[in-house]
Amino acid sequence: MRTTYSDGAFWRKLASHARLAGREVVEKALCLYYAARRPETPAWAKAVIVSCLAYFIAPLDAIPDFTPLLGFTDDLGMFASALAMVAMHIDGDVRTAARRRADSWFGPFIEEVDEAR
Repeated sequence: MRTTYSDGAFWRKLASHARLAGREVVEKALCLYYAARRPETPAWAKAVIVSCLAYFIAPLDAIPDFTPLLGFTDDLGMFASALAMVAMHIDGDVRTAARRRADSWFGPFIEEVDEAR
């Protein structure tokens, strides 16, 4: 089965599964999405990103998304791998855009404070 990537399919999947997937998965997906939209991002990096996002929206994947606790671990692994490959194209603007969109869905990110300090 072949899955083709489209922005519409990406946004539908992300919006409908955001709460189940969690903030970490969503923010990584958004970083990749926004990096792919930058004109400065080279074609090879965009190909890596689009391949990863196509896997995310695919109806069948290694671990079905509805599987409790494990459903998005394969997607998270794909996102982490893709982010490592294209890290030099994830700038502050991309991270800020991803954080703002995630904040709009999950509320502001509050870092945990280490109680031992």
